Amino acid sequence: MTIELDQVQTGYEVVIGLEVHAQLATESKAFCSDPAAFGAKPNRHISPVSLGHPGTLPFINKKHIEFAAKLGLATHCQIRQYNYFDRKNYFYADLPKGYQITQDSAAICYDGFIRIKTASGNKDIRLNRIHMEEDAGKSIHDQDDENTLIDLNRAGVPLLEIVSEPDLRSGEEANAYLSEIRRLVRFLGICDGNMEEGSLRCDANISVRKKGTTGYGTRCEVKNLNSIKNVQKAIEFEAARQIELIEKGEKIEQNTLNFDADSGTTSVLRSKEMANDYRYFPEPDLPPIILSEAYIEEIRKILPALPEELYEKYTQQLGLSEYEANVITADYELVQYFEELIKETANYKAAAHWLMGSIKSYLNTHTVFIGSFLVRPKTIAEMIAMIDAGKISHTIAAQQLFHELIRHPEKTATETATALNLFIDKNEEKLDLIIDQVLQLHPQKVSEYKKGKKGIIGMFMGEVMKLSKGKIDPKAANRVLAEKLEK
Repeated sequence: MTIELDQVQTGYEVVIGLEVHAQLATESKAFCSDPAAFGAKPNRHISPVSLGHPGTLPFINKKHIEFAAKLGLATHCQIRQYNYFDRKNYFYADLPKGYQITQDSAAICYDGFIRIKTASGNKDIRLNRIHMEEDAGKSIHDQDDENTLIDLNRAGVPLLEIVSEPDLRSGEEANAYLSEIRRLVRFLGICDGNMEEGSLRCDANISVRKKGTTGYGTRCEVKNLNSIKNVQKAIEFEAARQIELIEKGEKIEQNTLNFDADSGTTSVLRSKEMANDYRYFPEPDLPPIILSEAYIEEIRKILPALPEELYEKYTQQLGLSEYEANVITADYELVQYFEELIKETANYKAAAHWLMGSIKSYLNTHTVFIGSFLVRPKTIAEMIAMIDAGKISHTIAAQQLFHELIRHPEKTATETATALNLFIDKNEEKLDLIIDQVLQLHPQKVSEYKKGKKGIIGMFMGEVMKLSKGKIDPKAANRVLAEKLEK
């Protein structure tokens, strides 16, 4: 490409709408009792119903409806109380029935929005709809030189398709939007958000137009993007490609595209289908879904605290920084741990510091999730209380006590600190002797301090802590050290 994206953005505007498919964490499939779990051997989670055998009839999975309503309420959508399923007819090898059960004209959720954070502030991305449907199977092209293999385990797994309005204007905004969807579905417990396993997939509709114009250009749809990074890369490449065609005076064809992650380029997959190609009509084998106001209110009551609400709580009530609140609310398991931790301690800043510092560092180093972290929040809170009470230094807690608690998570912080003899020594005579010893070892530095170089008191404190092995009260040491240096 001869035109880079930064050049695109100077004279053109990128217009992006995303269709995100969230694979739901139900035990069974959308319209039959086949298991919906990921990871089974090929073609094991199938039955005559999911294979579309003649004479079989589908039935509705109540969890599918519940999860749709949860996501709709969490994204400020209207919930359509009378909705129904449709048949979307098309032939493909991994679609055993020859049609997909979906929602076309009566989606369960509509007119919502998802708020994202951008460099210029918050931005609401409007949602056209969230509708229920079933997944197709999986075509495997790389295991046989001559044949495509078909795994139908995924056929019939329940999906929610989240369709945005064309409100996104850059790959960065698309990245933020997808990250927010992934965070929401994880908080709601309806999808694990794992794009690598196909639990969350994205199709991107991309067009460009001259800045200042309001009409839409010819859009191309990039299909089945399987990572947030690839969505951003595909948008940036496709926008640049379309700009180059316009600048050359060529026409943009409305096509469905494939994205090659290795080369970072798009290529034509097929000509774009239109809605009438699918011959939608109401699904004759399933009744309409009628949701009462009472049902919707019950779903609203069981919604967990969502990221936006928790962000406000952490910054406004607990006094955390925006950065701290963003890091904690990015991960539902971190939030769960933090919420348990702040039930045990009122030192919220220290709780955030330990979670984002030592705990997160340990998790990253050992490649484990916090759900597998064995040191319970109550033990961390006990350690924070010991530091706050001046019983143990923060340095000793971070360097020794924390790691010993990981090795013996069944013990309390007090038991472990006692066994390792980590408590601060309050003996003032011993403190005097240690400080005198440090000052005697560094006469030149003492002279520099007395001549006005006050900043080197930190060096003396470091030596005092080292000589005492961290087992002295730093506040008392700092006071005594200052007194002796001023004599």
